[in-house]
Amino acid sequence: MAIIDFPGPPAVNGYSHAAVVAPGSRLIHTSGQVAIDAHGDIPDGWEEQTRLVFRNLGDVLASAGAGWADVVKLTYFVTATTDLVSVRKVRDEFVDVTRPPASSLVQVAGLFRPGLLIEVEAVAAVAA
Repeated sequence: MAIIDFPGPPAVNGYSHAAVVAPGSRLIHTSGQVAIDAHGDIPDGWEEQTRLVFRNLGDVLASAGAGWADVVKLTYFVTATTDLVSVRKVRDEFVDVTRPPASSLVQVAGLFRPGLLIEVEAVAAVAA
């Protein structure tokens, strides 16, 4: 995978403008993952929910034969933008901050279950 920068505005806050996938790679698209644990419980707060989302997403990636180093794109759906610092802090525990994936963030009116603050989906590229 190659990370591409362009002479426009800089990519700030830990993302890349583009991630180019090498020919012969297999792409893995995950469904959005939310902060629901194995017992159906939702933790309180942005940091706790984001950490559980990334753990759940890591489990999905692993089941498909990928890891965090293979992630080329993350898409975030958040119910508010009030604590993006916590979201970025947790994200940086999982992704390679020297080669961050491309990223999009969308604020939504709500997620499918009350109390959920964040949902994240990923695209990963692994050797075919």
